[in-house]
Amino acid sequence: MTVPPDDGLTLAADFPQGDRERWRALAAGVLRKAGAGELSGEEAELRLATRLEDGLRTLPLYTAENAGAAPGYPGSAPFVRGGRPEGGALGGWEIRQRHVLPAPGPLNEALRTDLELGVAALWIAVGDGGVPVAELPAALDGVLLDLAPVVLDAGAQYPEAAREFLALLAARGVAPEAALGVLGADPLGVRARTGNPADLGPAVELAVRCAREYRSLRALVVDGLPFHEAGASPAQELGCSLAAGVAYLRALTDGGLSVDEALGQLEFRYAVDADQFLGIAKLRAARALWGRVAKASGASDAAGAQRQHAVTSRVMMTRRDPWVNMLRTTVAAFAAGVGGADAVTVLPFDEGLGLSDGFSRRIARNTSTILVEESHLARVIDPAGGSWYVESLTGELAAAGWRWFREIEAAGGMAAALGSGLVEERIAATWRERTRRLATRREPVTGVSEFPLLAEEPVVREPSPPVPGGGLPRVRRDDAYEALRARSDAQLAEHGQRPRVFLATLGPVAAHTARATFAANLFQAGGIEPVRPETPVDAATTAGAFAASGATVACLCGADDGYAEHAADVARALAEAGARRVYLAGRLEQRPPGVDEFVFKGGDAVATLDGALDVMGVAR
Repeated sequence: MTVPPDDGLTLAADFPQGDRERWRALAAGVLRKAGAGELSGEEAELRLATRLEDGLRTLPLYTAENAGAAPGYPGSAPFVRGGRPEGGALGGWEIRQRHVLPAPGPLNEALRTDLELGVAALWIAVGDGGVPVAELPAALDGVLLDLAPVVLDAGAQYPEAAREFLALLAARGVAPEAALGVLGADPLGVRARTGNPADLGPAVELAVRCAREYRSLRALVVDGLPFHEAGASPAQELGCSLAAGVAYLRALTDGGLSVDEALGQLEFRYAVDADQFLGIAKLRAARALWGRVAKASGASDAAGAQRQHAVTSRVMMTRRDPWVNMLRTTVAAFAAGVGGADAVTVLPFDEGLGLSDGFSRRIARNTSTILVEESHLARVIDPAGGSWYVESLTGELAAAGWRWFREIEAAGGMAAALGSGLVEERIAATWRERTRRLATRREPVTGVSEFPLLAEEPVVREPSPPVPGGGLPRVRRDDAYEALRARSDAQLAEHGQRPRVFLATLGPVAAHTARATFAANLFQAGGIEPVRPETPVDAATTAGAFAASGATVACLCGADDGYAEHAADVARALAEAGARRVYLAGRLEQRPPGVDEFVFKGGDAVATLDGALDVMGVAR
């Protein structure tokens, strides 16, 4: 090896050597100055940690001591670093576009357009919620089925859709060994979606046929989306998908397939959202957990690599200010690529509004294309590997997912846990806690609970086909705020004006601007239009300004010392002028006379806004 010449570059050699204890001591000093009191070094570090779902937490500092067990090599057990030695370096991930158009003509046009413009695989909703099964051949007219993998999503109609697709392969003269795609059988996923009992028999028969005749077709999908979209945490999604995968593995081997053959018939589907590090860790943990199952089942080393399809989360998508979804899906797709997903679907930004148009599908497919072709994201194999933070988070998330998996198994397996209500109850508890964080805006939603734009023109799309329900619910982060905004929209449509709140700004601009901005942001999240006077008000002028505003409620905005001097008089004047409710932006030790409610950071915004609309007489 040639030793490079000494060029005098010393990097960090001139800095004193640091260690964790020294860092902790410095952090404790900063916290002491901030009023946290005397803390030990470890207490100071934990005070700065961020709590996550599943009992996890993100530390403020990671070092080599946090790395945990060695993650192995890409393409080798435990597959933390990827299912293939080359990762995505040879061609990136498979760009898989989803289609839900119910008419075969427009669907065929959209499929062919996507293939011509960069999409590698087609994910098609068939049956209820998509194109009719009998129209599948027409929808796939002109699609080269030995070049473009087709992934079917037919729900309970997967046996019929699979038969139609296999018949189409024969009619087109496609050699069985050349057929590509996934037939989409997922009876346990159907049960989770609809509540109907799951019969694994047809899925097993389909898998046996594929293993014997169609070596490049996978029959089954282990879909984590029904659990994620019901509000599951990352560990709960992992545990549920792992339990479903084990149930399928048992059924397939009982049906005559070897362990390796059974593993080859499964593809796993996971959601990724805008929390990029959790998304990266979830995909890495999923491979490690499935590799563990495969090893315990006696599979060969190579067969334990999990085939992964990552989908940008519907739960994170908003219906108000949907353009922001482009940013969310970009971050999520980044996480999927860095996490090592084999296939990635970026849902269009308008997915929650109905049938996506050509522009939104174009943006969706090009998001992956830019990340692969222009950002060169796939050229690095496991780019997160070696990050002490990511490795630590991966291990902790895998452990949490494994604990939930074992609980499901102890309850009798996935079918039994769904039937008893265990899965639904546990996910519902998780979503209730997350709903609380959303309501208090500790988990902000840009364009919805934070920085809403009431004047924005709504994005309108044709309605999507209805999808089967009856099982686990489908939730979105914006649900509570969407309900509030819908009440405001109805008021606007009926009366030509949204409900209004008068912001009674007290004192000079420097004294009231911060809280007036806070209050305006808060009330707009509920569809309530803030009206701010041109000049500050006092007890003598507030009644006239309030009457001119057209509002029925008011909010005092000022500094604490100003409240002590003027809040009671201004609140009394507002009440005499007809204000049905008087709020105060801030949180004082005692509520001034005439003030009905405080609004403050960390308060329950949804409850406050819901009550405000009730006071204003806005119909539900």
